[in-house]
Parts: sequence; structure tokens; C-alpha cells
Amino acid sequence: MKERIVIKIGSQVLTRKDGSLNVTQMSALTDQIAELHKNNFEIILVSSGAVASGKTEIKPKTKLDSISARQLYSAVGQVKLINRYYDLFSQHNIHCGQILATKEDFATRRHYLNQRNCMKIMLENKVIPIVNENDAISVNELMFTDNDELSGLIAAMMNCRKLIILSNIDGIFNANPSDPNSQVIREIDVKKDHIEDSIQSSKSTTGRGGMTTKYNIARKAAEEGIEVIIANGNTENILIQIVKEKEKLSTRFKPASKPASGVKKWIAHSEGFAKGEIHINEGAREALLSENAVSLLPVGITEIIGNFEADDIVQVIDKNGNQIGIGKTACDSGKARETLGKTHEKPVIHYDYLYIENKTNS
Repeated sequence: MKERIVIKIGSQVLTRKDGSLNVTQMSALTDQIAELHKNNFEIILVSSGAVASGKTEIKPKTKLDSISARQLYSAVGQVKLINRYYDLFSQHNIHCGQILATKEDFATRRHYLNQRNCMKIMLENKVIPIVNENDAISVNELMFTDNDELSGLIAAMMNCRKLIILSNIDGIFNANPSDPNSQVIREIDVKKDHIEDSIQSSKSTTGRGGMTTKYNIARKAAEEGIEVIIANGNTENILIQIVKEKEKLSTRFKPASKPASGVKKWIAHSEGFAKGEIHINEGAREALLSENAVSLLPVGITEIIGNFEADDIVQVIDKNGNQIGIGKTACDSGKARETLGKTHEKPVIHYDYLYIENKTNS
């Protein structure tokens, strides 16, 4: 059986200090991806670099605001980026195809499934999907946090066993990486290890994300049963070493033993599309966090915030204001308010459409 992997390459790996595309590095990475492809791995490539590529190609006639500049540079740069990948993969007699995604493509189940089917067909025909955010139209609230978030969404959507995030750092360190005494954390078990305070929040000059984003995405993906590796994309033959489990300098997130279902994976990554909040009492919280398959019933609900329709995504909040889960509602907010606190009523969120964080979902 083929192993399916998402490989995310950050802009800091693909560009030189002056912001231009590092074609030598791109060539080295595509050589490795080609080798994996020829050894029966299905590869989905999430690649940054469009904005950086565009900056070296065009000089605006007038000063642009940040949104207009990003739209212009990405529209021009994406053409350059995908053409470069096309040429590099062609040298290995491998076809690649472009998919530009927006956050809205993951907001509804229909768009989600259409996108999944497109990538499935490409993989079945041995075409490598090259995915990037559609920066030309993704602005403000439509934007992903960065391509780390996009890669996590795709890994979950495509039921991948592994997500490899390549950055310009060897992994997650137990202290500031500039400290000579700091060390790479080799393995993280998200159920046991709490290392948020050790993570540096600095970002690259060309990308929007940082190590905090990478950690959050990796943690969520691992909870869904996906193995995540954060490594340095500039390390020689890094992808081959990771796949052969010979890479010493990287951080591995241990995947949950029971992967979440496809629907729950979609729901888990749908927090940004939530239309409202459902607040619950302590009894409901304990029931939802137990190992039992439990739906959210009106009797455990204390408050409904926001207006939503049936099948909308909502956040589940405990009495301390902490989000413990995300779900797809079985009714609208009006009906939920009518039955609030009552017994012997139908679930507001059925178990099959409820993702509880830090709990094994099956």
C-alpha cells in the first residue's frame, strides 16, 4: 500500500537573503521528492515562495499598501514558482499540477470534498499536487495563519500518515535556539508534554508564521493520528533521511494511536468558521472528556451565544471559558435556546459530528 505524505516547504527555505528564489535548493528538494515518488510514496507538496518570487520580478509604479502588494507579488510570483517546479519535475519525467486554496475551500463540507476529490484523482494518476494559498484573493479574515495551517488541513483531509514541515531551523528547541546549551526536542507526545513556554515566537522575514504556529498545527495533526516532523529544509538529503528514519536533528510529534474519522478531522480544523458558541456545565464537560462516545445534549448546556443554522460549526466552551471542542450542530440557535437545560431532548451536537480536543476520537 502506498504511503501518503504532505511535505510543506517554507519560504525561508526556498529563498535567498535577497528574497530571490533559491533554485539550487529547489532543485535539491525536488530531486528528493522525485526519489520518494518513484519509490511508491504519494506526495502532496505545499509550497510557499510566491510572494517572495514576485518581489524580484516587478517593481510597483507607486507605493502599495500591504494587501495590494501581497496580491500583486503573489499573482506574478506564483507563475514563476509553478513554472520552476514544472521544469524541475519534468527532468524526472514526473507531472505536477497546481492547486491554489483559500480558507473558504475548507469552510463547507461540499467544497472540502470537491477539493479532496481533485487531489485524489491527481494522486491516482501519479501527478504531484503543488498547493499554495491563493494570496491574490485571500486577504484579512480569508487568510490562513500561514502555509503550516494549510498543510495541516490537507494532511487531515487526505488521510495522510505523515506531515513533514521544512523550515530553516532543526526543530523545536527546549530553549532559545541561539543559546548554545539549547537542544532539539527529539519527540513530543502531545498527551504528556506541555512545552508551549519553550517555543520561540519569532517569525521569518518572508513568511507569516513562526514556531508557535508550527507547534499548534503539529499538535492538532498528531491528535488526529498524523505523524508530524519539523526539520531543517537546508539539511542535505533531509527528506530521504526522515523517511528512512535516519535524521537525528528533527522534532517528531507522536501520532495518536486511534486516528480521528474523516468528518471529525474536517471539524477539528474548522474552528475559524465557527458561527457561535455553546457553553456547557461541569457535568457535560466531564462526560464529553470521558472515553465514552457522548453527544452534547441540551440538559448540559448553560448558554447559547451567536446565531447559527443547522449544520453550522460552533465552539464548545466550558464554565471557565475554555474551548474544549468543536462541532456541527443538528439544529439552529433558536431551537437550541428553546431546549436549553431540558432533559429528554435530541442532541444539539451528535457525537459523530463532535471533535473534543485532547481526546482520542474514533
